[in-house]
Amino acid sequence: MCMAIPMLVEEVNGMTARCTAKGVERTANLTLLMNDTPAVGEFVLINMGYAIGKMSAEDAAASWELFDQIIAAGNDSD
Repeated sequence: MCMAIPMLVEEVNGMTARCTAKGVERTANLTLLMNDTPAVGEFVLINMGYAIGKMSAEDAAASWELFDQIIAAGNDSD
């Protein structure tokens, strides 16, 4: 199963972006969004190193809240 992870664009350099989420930094390829390139401060969904879509800050926060709940539930079952 693949999951797209919401990340904040910190820097754009051509068709790549430096993105962060929860203290993790990744370089993402922006080729799939070349007609609507994200700007610094916007949120994108990252899947397998590619930005596959933009999303609002509110949607990104809601996604991370769900991820945190899933992780917490998994830790409770140990």
